[in-house]
Amino acid sequence: MLSERTELTGLFLEKPESVVAITGIKTLLKLQIVGIKKQPSLKTRCVCVFFNTGKDVTFVVKVDSTNLTRKPTMKWLKGKWMDLGSKAGKHIQLKESYDRNTKIYTYEMKIVKVVPGDAGGYRCEVSAKDKCDSCTFEITGQADILSTFKRKPEPELEIDVWELLKNAHPSEYEKIAFQYGITDLRGMLKRLKKMKAVEPKISEAFLRRLESAYSVNKGKKIVLSVEVTDPNAEIKWLKNGQEIKPSAKYIMESDGNIRTLTINKCSLADDAAYECVVGTDKCFTEVFVKEPPITITKLLDDYQVVVGERVEFEIEVSEEGAHVIWMFEDQELSRDDKSSKYRFKKDGKRHCLIIQEATTEDSGMYFVYTNGGQSKGELIVEEKELEVLQSIADLTVKSSEQAMFKCEVSDEKVTGKWFKDGKEVQASKRIKISHIGRFHRLTIDDVKPEDAGDYTFIPDGYAISLSAKLNFLDPPKIHLDVAGNLVSQNTIIVVAGNKLRLDVEITGEPAPTVCWMKGDKPVTDAEGRVRVENRKDLSSLVIEGAEREDEGNYTITVTNPAGEDKANLFIKIVDVPDPPENVKCTGVGEDCATIIWEPPKFDGGAPLKGYLMERKKKGSSRWTKLNFDAYENTTYEAKRMIEGILYEIRVFAVNGIGISAPSLNSKPFMPIAPTSEPTKLIVDDVTDTTCSLKWLAPERIGAGGLDGYIIEFCKEGETEWHPANTDLIERQSYVVRNLPTGEKMDFRVVAVNMAGRSPPALLGQPVTVREIMEHPKIRLPRELRTKYIKKVGEKINLVIPFQGKPRPVATWLKDGQPVDEKKVGIRNSNIDSILFIRSAEREHSGKYTLSLKIENMEDSANIDIRIVDKPGPPTQVHVTDVWGFNAALEWKPPKDDGNCEITGYTIQKADKKTKEWFTVYEHNRRTNCTVSDLIIGNEYMFRVYSENLCGLSEDPCMSKNTAVIAKTGLASKQSPYKEKDMTCAPKFTAPLVDRSVTIGYSTAISCAVRGFPKPKIIWMKNKMIIDDNPKFLMQNNQGVLTLNIRKPSTFDSGKYSCKAVNELGEDEVECKLEIRGNIQFIVLNAVLQ
Repeated sequence: MLSERTELTGLFLEKPESVVAITGIKTLLKLQIVGIKKQPSLKTRCVCVFFNTGKDVTFVVKVDSTNLTRKPTMKWLKGKWMDLGSKAGKHIQLKESYDRNTKIYTYEMKIVKVVPGDAGGYRCEVSAKDKCDSCTFEITGQADILSTFKRKPEPELEIDVWELLKNAHPSEYEKIAFQYGITDLRGMLKRLKKMKAVEPKISEAFLRRLESAYSVNKGKKIVLSVEVTDPNAEIKWLKNGQEIKPSAKYIMESDGNIRTLTINKCSLADDAAYECVVGTDKCFTEVFVKEPPITITKLLDDYQVVVGERVEFEIEVSEEGAHVIWMFEDQELSRDDKSSKYRFKKDGKRHCLIIQEATTEDSGMYFVYTNGGQSKGELIVEEKELEVLQSIADLTVKSSEQAMFKCEVSDEKVTGKWFKDGKEVQASKRIKISHIGRFHRLTIDDVKPEDAGDYTFIPDGYAISLSAKLNFLDPPKIHLDVAGNLVSQNTIIVVAGNKLRLDVEITGEPAPTVCWMKGDKPVTDAEGRVRVENRKDLSSLVIEGAEREDEGNYTITVTNPAGEDKANLFIKIVDVPDPPENVKCTGVGEDCATIIWEPPKFDGGAPLKGYLMERKKKGSSRWTKLNFDAYENTTYEAKRMIEGILYEIRVFAVNGIGISAPSLNSKPFMPIAPTSEPTKLIVDDVTDTTCSLKWLAPERIGAGGLDGYIIEFCKEGETEWHPANTDLIERQSYVVRNLPTGEKMDFRVVAVNMAGRSPPALLGQPVTVREIMEHPKIRLPRELRTKYIKKVGEKINLVIPFQGKPRPVATWLKDGQPVDEKKVGIRNSNIDSILFIRSAEREHSGKYTLSLKIENMEDSANIDIRIVDKPGPPTQVHVTDVWGFNAALEWKPPKDDGNCEITGYTIQKADKKTKEWFTVYEHNRRTNCTVSDLIIGNEYMFRVYSENLCGLSEDPCMSKNTAVIAKTGLASKQSPYKEKDMTCAPKFTAPLVDRSVTIGYSTAISCAVRGFPKPKIIWMKNKMIIDDNPKFLMQNNQGVLTLNIRKPSTFDSGKYSCKAVNELGEDEVECKLEIRGNIQFIVLNAVLQ
C-alpha cells in the first residue's frame, strides 16, 4: 500500500485520502500545488507506482525553481531522522535532473527489489534559504486476495522474534538480528518500543533519566546526561553491555547531581546501546550515528582498446577512506579472489580498477557504487587488424604523364588486388602491377583522360580497402565578354540604383574553383544585394540597386590543380553629387549678403555643372529660388532682401546625373549695417606688462545687435595692428597682457555684429607700458580698531583691504612672532588679506599685526583679538552669620575669569529636606550678600554661580556650611512606621492568548505576572525550555512578559508556555500558536485504475 499524507505545516488546504494498492493493481495518486511564491514547490507529490514484492518502485518529485535564487536542497528521509542519502547504493538509488526551459528540478528515488524491510514512513524535504516544503508517505505490504485461497505448506516450528527482542538485553539485539536474518533492525526496534507497554517506573536513584534515543552526525560529538538523587553516588557507563573507560574519546564529568558522558568525534563504531548504572538501577538509550553520503566527483570513462592492452578505470569520491563496490555487468568483483585478473588500487580519494591484459571477454559495462552515488563505463576490446603503414594517395596528373599508386602494409606476405571503379585492373604494357616486400605499386604510363577514376587496393584475407582518386587535369580559362557595358578597357559604369549582372563563362577540368574579390575582401554571399551565382561553366556577379560603396576593383580567379586564370574589372558607380558643405554668410549690407560654400566631397562620379541657391525667411517653410541656371562659382551675392529680417540660404550641386540633396541651412543672417564705434575709451590701469582698458557701448547698435568687441594694439609709429583677444568679449573692459615694458603703445576697440566690424574707437595718445608706484596703505575696518572679542568655538574671518602698487608683500605677526599657519589660515590677494580661524580657542587670543611692504615703503596695523569663555565657579563660599530669618554669605572670585571681566554672581538657596533650588539674587556684583525671608526651623544650603560676557559658569560652588534657622520651645514627636509585607507567590494577571499568524511574518505573544521577590521567568515550547536562540527575543517590562518570534516557519507551530517561579511558589500559563501558509492547493482525488 502506498499512501500520501502531509504534516501539519499549514501549507495544505486539504489532505489527500489514503489509497490501498493491492499486489498486481496499479494505483494513481496525484497532488498538484499552485503558486508557492519565493518558495520551492513540489510539482509532483506522488507518482504512479506498480508495487509487487520483489519488484522495483520509483518515487518522483518535481520542484519549480522559477522564483528561486539558488539550487534547492532535497533530502529523502525514512522515519523522522534517517537520511537515505547515506544509504544510497545498489538497493536505494537517488537521481536528479534539471530542465533549463521550464526551470524544473526532477528528483527520483528508486528502491530496487522491494522487500518487507522497506516498509515504514518516508519523507521528502526540499529547502532553499529559509523556505522549505515537505511531504510524507508510507510503504506497507498487503497480500493479494487470491493468495489466501492457495494451498500453503505445513508451517515449520516458528520462533517469535518479537518476544525474543522484548525479553533480550539491548546488547544482544545485533546477535538476534544476524541469527534470524533481520535486515531492518532499527525499524523493528522503533516498532518494538511502540509495542512495549512500559509501566512508568519510579526510580529512586535517578531524578532525570536518559532519553530513549539520540542521533548525531558522523565526526561530531554528543553529550549523554542524567541527574541522580545522591550527589555522591558512583555511576558506570556501559556500551553494548561493556563498561566504558575514561579516555580522550570518552569524557565522564560530574557536577553536583548531574552526570555526563561526552563522546568526541563519533564514528559508526559508536552507533550502539548505552547504559548508565547506579547501584542496581539502570537507564538505557540508543545512539544512532548518521554517516554522510559518499558521492562520486569524477565519473568513469569509456574505453576502446585492442586485445592485450592495459585498461585502468578511475573515479574520485568526496571523502577519503570511502568503501566502493566494483561490478562487471551483474557480477561483483571481489578483492579476495587472488586468481582474478582484476587489481584494485586506492589512493586517497582515487579508486582504480586495473585490467593488465584485456581480452574480448572483458568487453561490457563496468559499474562502481558508493552509498551516495554510482557511475558506469563501457569497455570495448577489439581484435588486432592489419596495420596500414602507408595508404595510397590521390593523384592529379596532366596528359602523357606517369601516375603511380603506392601503399605499405605491416605484413610482407600479404597479397592483394587493384580495382578501378569496381573493376579489377589487369596488367598491360602501359599498366604495371608490382609487390616488393611490404610495398604494393600500380604504375600507369602515358596517362589518358579515360584513366581518370577511383582506384582501390584490397589485401587478400582482410576486410579493409585502400582507395584513392586519379584526376586528369585541364587548365582553367576565363572567357570574359562585357563589350556592351565597357566604357574603356575592363571598366564598367553603373548608375546608382540600377542592377548589374555580370556573367562570366569558365572552362577547365576538373571543374575549377571560382573566387570573386573586391579589393582584398572575398565576395562569398550566395544571397543578398551583392551576391555570386555559380552554375556549370558560368559564374555571375549580381549587384541589386548599386550603391556608392560598390565601386572598386573586382577580381575573378578560377583555379584547379592544372593552374589558374584571373581577370580584373573596375566597376564605377555614378550618382547625383553630395550636397555642398559649410554654407555661410561672410558679409551683409542693407539689402544684400555674400554667401560662400565648399564643393561636395563626392561629385557622384561625373563632373559638376554648377550650383542652385534658395533662400527663405527664418521660421518660414517657403523657399525662393535665387538662380535658374547652374552657377559655377562657390561665392554668391544675394540681393533684393529686406533690412532687419533674418534669412537662411541653402545650396544644391548639379552634375550630369541630376541634382543633389540640399545642403544644411546656413546660420540665420540679417541684412544690416555694422554698429557705430564704441565710446569713451580710457586707460584704467597700467603695469609693467599689462594695460587695463574701459569703454562704453556704441551710440547706435541697430537691429543686428552687438555680438562683442575686439581689442587691438600696435607700437607707436607702426601701422600693423595685433588682436589682443581671439574670441569676442561681451564685457566693456579688458586687460591687455604680455606687453613690452617701457614701450609706447596705441590701443583701439572695434564693435562686431553679424554685419561686420564697426569703425574703431581710438585713444587720444599712446600709452607708456610702465607700472605707476603707489604707497602701501592698510584700510582697517572700523570694528577692528578696538578690541575684537569672540567666544570659544566661533568662526573668525577678518578681511583687511589695502592698496599699493606694485602688489605689496603682506605679513602677519602674533605678539611679535610669525603666525602659525597650522592654527590660523592666511590668504592674500592684490587688494586684501584674509585671516581665518575655523573654531576659535583661548590660545588664539593676542595682538595681531598686519605689515605691508613695497621695496622700502611699509605700512602696518594692529588688531587685538580676545577669545572669551564661560568663567569658572567662585571659591570658598561659606555662611558667615545667621540671625533671625537672615543669613550672611561671602565668597571669593573665580580663579578662571574666562578671559574677560566678571559681570556678577547668581546666588541660589535650597531647603535641606526638599533640596529644591531657588534663585535669590541675579547679577550680584559684590562677593557677599544677605539672604532674607528664611523659614524658621529649616536648614538651608547655598550655591553661587559666576557670570561674564559668555554667561554663567558651568558649575556652581557649594557653601561649606549651612544656615539653621532655629525654632525655640517646640519639639516634634514622630509616629512609629510599620513597613508593609509585599511578598507574594507569582500570579499571572493576564494569560497567554492563542494566536494564528502567517508564515514569514514576525509575531509576539504576551502575558503579565506579579510576585515578590521578583520571579524567574522561563519560556517553553512544547514543554521544552527555549534557550538563547537568536530567533526568539524574551522581554520583561515591569511584569509584562513578551516573547518575540522572528519570521516564524511551519516548524515554529506548537504550544508555548510561560512559567514564573520564586521562593514562595510558581505559576504557569500556555497558549497555542498556529502558523498559516500563504499558498493555495488543488487536491485531485485518487483514481484507481
